[in-house]
Amino acid sequence: MASGETTGTADRGNATTGARPWPALLTLLLGTVLYLGLPLWVPVPDASAFAGPPADWVRGLRLFAIFVTTIVGIILNPLPMGAVAMIGIAATVITGTLPIASAMSGFSDVVIWLIVLAFFISRGFIKTGLGARVAYSFVALLGKHSLGLSYGLAATDLVLAPAIPSNTARAGGIVMPVVSSIARAFDSRPGDGSERKIGAFLILTAYQVDCVTSAMFLTSMAANPLAQSLAGELQVKVTWTGWMLAALVPGLVSLLVVPWVIYRLFPPEIRRTPGAVDIARAKLVELGKMTTGERKMVGVLVLLLTLWIFAKPLGELNPTTAALIGLCLLLLLGVLGWDDVKAETGAWDTLVWFAALVMMAGFLNKLGMVPWFSRTVGGMMDGLGWVSGFVLISLVYFYSHYFFASNTAHVASMYGAFLAVSIALGAPPMLAALVLGFFSSLFAGMTHYGTGPAPVLFGTGYVTVGAWWRYGLLISVVNILIWVGIGGLWWKLLRLW
Repeated sequence: MASGETTGTADRGNATTGARPWPALLTLLLGTVLYLGLPLWVPVPDASAFAGPPADWVRGLRLFAIFVTTIVGIILNPLPMGAVAMIGIAATVITGTLPIASAMSGFSDVVIWLIVLAFFISRGFIKTGLGARVAYSFVALLGKHSLGLSYGLAATDLVLAPAIPSNTARAGGIVMPVVSSIARAFDSRPGDGSERKIGAFLILTAYQVDCVTSAMFLTSMAANPLAQSLAGELQVKVTWTGWMLAALVPGLVSLLVVPWVIYRLFPPEIRRTPGAVDIARAKLVELGKMTTGERKMVGVLVLLLTLWIFAKPLGELNPTTAALIGLCLLLLLGVLGWDDVKAETGAWDTLVWFAALVMMAGFLNKLGMVPWFSRTVGGMMDGLGWVSGFVLISLVYFYSHYFFASNTAHVASMYGAFLAVSIALGAPPMLAALVLGFFSSLFAGMTHYGTGPAPVLFGTGYVTVGAWWRYGLLISVVNILIWVGIGGLWWKLLRLW
């Protein structure tokens, strides 16, 4: 699980006791072997495959060794993710692979600051109570039936997704407390045989719809801007509006179909839930009328969405500029204090690991490693048309997530290379960038460790591992059919291919 995919989620590494010995030793050993061995094992390709000088090839291999070691360190977690990333930055400088100015260049990336600023803004939803109010309002509106209740959870996640980049903050911090409250009110508790009354259905549905909403907006999951940045390295400019528009139709269809599929195949024992409406209404009464802080939060959110959606008519307004305006307004209006910004550890952690991964991925491209990989793999698929080749590449990319416990690590290690190969095969660059970007959230639904909210929701104890994996695989097929089938027709109308 990547800390960049969470807000307030504890790191498995304990900074006060140093690194975990065995994961640290394995990571160091792998890094040493790759750093020393790759230049010896992999000779410089001929000029048709690699156009740069031999020195760049060697530097690229060494940077690749540091990059892979950083990713493995993120997965094994000998230290918190930000600490692993900082060590990776230091390694590029200490070994002479990159000069210090290049190694630190990631901290000036505006895409990184977009997601960091979005983390700060999302704190306002939790602090003001607006997030809980939205959740209980949808439950009160749709919660008379268990299926309607699941749609209420989906609507909550959808409304919050554009401005909350932490999928764990949404699913674990806002939705899960609502689900737990409702499940226990219907005497559905983990560990006593009553899980299937309603709790298991709601937990599984809440997780799967969170994966869908994470795919729908550039700012709804921390790894999405990383994909945007990696696409930019290949001269594919993905905008906030372009991402949202392309994801809109397949995303809404998934939000309608996925809860229904789970309801049919993993049904709750309790079908009618009028008591859920009563619970939600009682909670809304407890919250009282909307506070001034909530109204200010709504106003800033509307302004932000307006600036993001109409960025082009507003003189190509940069999304990061819009986010900066939003944060400044929240500070000036007193919705957030500077202490809130300083205490948002998930944002500062994201800044560090994001800067490291974006920097390394960018220089792997500049040193010619990514173009070499794309030409080599593209040559191996010469017999395939771009449609067949891209489908194959996308499926490999999707189902390889079984080997990852973090969307961020997966995107950082595979997105850029797979996008480059797709473009080399002839796939329309924007279509390839967006599809792989959408898959970078959807594939997390397969396992109980696939992204930040997975262990949080699975940890409630309502759903067994077997059920989580079985229905995760099934929903992955449903989502792929929706996003490639219905999405493909929608993208044709948008002239993405």
